[in-house]
Amino acid sequence: MGGAEERTTTGPARPTSKDVARLAGVSHTAVSFVFNGRAEGNLSPATQERIRQAATQLGYRPDPVARGLRRRRTSVLGLVTDEIASSPFAGRLLRGAMETAWGSENLVLTVDSGGDPAKEEAAVAELLDRRVDGIIYAAMSLRRVRVPEGLHRTHSVLANCLPDDGSLPAVVPAERAGGRTAARLLLDQGHRRVGLVGGLDDIASTERLRGFRDALRAAGITVPKEWVVRTGGEISGGYEGALRLLEGVGRDRRPTGIFCYNDRVAAGVLHAATRLGIAVPDELSVIGYDDQEHMSAFLTPPLTTVGLPHRAMGEAAARLLLDAIDSGRTPPATVRRLACPLISRASVGPAPTP
Repeated sequence: MGGAEERTTTGPARPTSKDVARLAGVSHTAVSFVFNGRAEGNLSPATQERIRQAATQLGYRPDPVARGLRRRRTSVLGLVTDEIASSPFAGRLLRGAMETAWGSENLVLTVDSGGDPAKEEAAVAELLDRRVDGIIYAAMSLRRVRVPEGLHRTHSVLANCLPDDGSLPAVVPAERAGGRTAARLLLDQGHRRVGLVGGLDDIASTERLRGFRDALRAAGITVPKEWVVRTGGEISGGYEGALRLLEGVGRDRRPTGIFCYNDRVAAGVLHAATRLGIAVPDELSVIGYDDQEHMSAFLTPPLTTVGLPHRAMGEAAARLLLDAIDSGRTPPATVRRLACPLISRASVGPAPTP
């Protein structure tokens, strides 16, 4: 406008390695040795310390872009998810991956596709354009997935899902072993009349039930067909399933222990037991699955449950990816199954005496 004076605003200049060298009284090469991991054997400990102190005083940090160009790496990992942002477990998996990456001086760039296959393909393509060193593909729930084609163009690992073509390594929960853990807990407490409530047409339901039956079969116990009640994965399904097992049934003819597909189903079972006047855990023990944050510990009574290893999956997927990047070798397309820990609270107790 008219006589308005144009001003250019610039921030303070970023300190350089040459500034550090001048302050420390060493060569530029010596500074490079320290920050490129080559100081041992080339510089004395005292010189290394003087360089680091100078860097701290100046607020110097190595330029990650320049370092990446030299190493032909960006130190950035991509993480593509389907609908994990809406999952109560998302934070655990993301934290596990991010903290593992950060511990190796890598960042994680996350994209949530909302479950749209076209967006997934576009997200992978965008990450590849940004030269990420590798990609983790994570799913909200355990399932088989069609692998976005771009994942085969870089180091890639799946978390909480399995490739439908078996082409990539995957890290998933050991669901069948988790089902065995639940059954063994009830058996250890003396329960012999046990049932299962809830479940969907998915891998987790199938594997949890298999594990549950494995442990009972080993103890010489068969679950009656009518005591396996598939009613979905929500609180309403747990409530409905519990009523079918417990309402109007004599104490000596109903289950004394119920294994629930997840913690939401378990909440419904607890609600039904309260309505029917059945005390938990004195008359009925209830065990859930997932260890859902902000829920399982706050039910009445607090819920004993089998946890899903979401944080451990994020850590393991990131470590597997970083190892592949460091070695330059594609990891074998195997499935790593992580243990699902038992979280003991107050909803499981000894089997009631006749």
